[in-house]
Amino acid sequence: MAGSATPATQALVKGRIAHRVHSYEHDPSSASYGTEAVDALAAGLGLDPAQILKTLVIKTADGKLAVAVLPVPEKLSLKAAAAALGAGKAVMADQAEAQRSTGYVLGGISPLGQRKKLPTVIDSSAANWDRVLCSAGRRGLEIDLAPADLVRLTAAVLAPITAG
Repeated sequence: MAGSATPATQALVKGRIAHRVHSYEHDPSSASYGTEAVDALAAGLGLDPAQILKTLVIKTADGKLAVAVLPVPEKLSLKAAAAALGAGKAVMADQAEAQRSTGYVLGGISPLGQRKKLPTVIDSSAANWDRVLCSAGRRGLEIDLAPADLVRLTAAVLAPITAG
């Protein structure tokens, strides 16, 4: 797909990971990037909204950044994410710091191909699907791949990290 090369898609090609890239027209006035992706792609691709994942950057108690990947419709349990990463607690990272560390803009932060590879936890529900979507590193661009490949390429821990 023309114009779909990002550090995330390049990481998949380099790792010889089977994937597809899906694009949609990003609305700059959108209040929620994840909901926008679900609305644009889920029905058309025959996906459950829980198969579309969002990438959140968190900061652990020791001041280090990490990544939490979970279904768009769910809320992150910072306590569960921190525990999965072996940290006492975590807070949401500062937006500017998240962008600077990953090399991506908000709404386009991918768990793959980050400027600085961060410790990653993926919600264990991702393993229930044969395929999931996550940001390809640009607003309006999503990567479709097997959850096991996402876990392997990010060296992620799988754990229940949703609230409720």
